[in-house]
Amino acid sequence: MASSTLYVVLVTASNEDEARQLADHCVRERLAACVNIIGPIRSVYIWQGSIRQDAEYLLIIKSAAENFSNLERAIRERHSYAVPEVIALQVTAGSEAYLNWALGLEPEPPAPRNDPSAL
Repeated sequence: MASSTLYVVLVTASNEDEARQLADHCVRERLAACVNIIGPIRSVYIWQGSIRQDAEYLLIIKSAAENFSNLERAIRERHSYAVPEVIALQVTAGSEAYLNWALGLEPEPPAPRNDPSAL
C-alpha cells in the first residue's frame, strides 16, 4: 500500500555534479518522485568552530514518508560531506493530483498543458 504522507526533503551538495548524481540516484531507485536542484546558493554556517560561507546546490526532494530511512541512507553513503544536511518536512496540503502522483497513487504525472500529445 502506498504511503499517504509526503515529505519534502532538503539536502545541500557541494557542487552541481554531486547534486545531479544524488538526484539521479534517488529518482532511479524510486526513493523520490521528483528532485529539484537549485543553485548555486550561499550557505552560512559554523563548522569546526569557524563561520563558513560556501556556494552549494540545494536539492528539494519529494518522497513518500515510508522511503525516508532508505533515502537518508542513500544520501549519507554517496555524499561528500561528513555530516550531510538531510531535513524532512511533512507536506500538509497541496495539489491533489500532484500529491497522488508523488505518493504513487497515480501511475504518471498529468501531462503538461503545453504538451501537444495532451490535446
